[in-house]
Amino acid sequence: MSNDKVKQDKKVVVGKKQTAKALKSGDVETVIIAKDADPNIIQEIKDLAKERNVPIKYAESMKKLGKACGIDVGAAAVAVLN
Repeated sequence: MSNDKVKQDKKVVVGKKQTAKALKSGDVETVIIAKDADPNIIQEIKDLAKERNVPIKYAESMKKLGKACGIDVGAAAVAVLN
């Protein structure tokens, strides 16, 4: 996945907890999950996204996803907000 979605001046939240919170509030356009993220950590995100019919896209790695979001650490999940 290219990081175009993250770079388009869209508002995003980074990390599992913030992504889950945004999904629960219904403000998410798309979820992006790193392919190398621990499956146990991101299962809740996948479940919430499916329940709310939010598309899930995948980034090559946590490091690349974090970099696309402008942070110096990896990110397991990111929510692109409406």
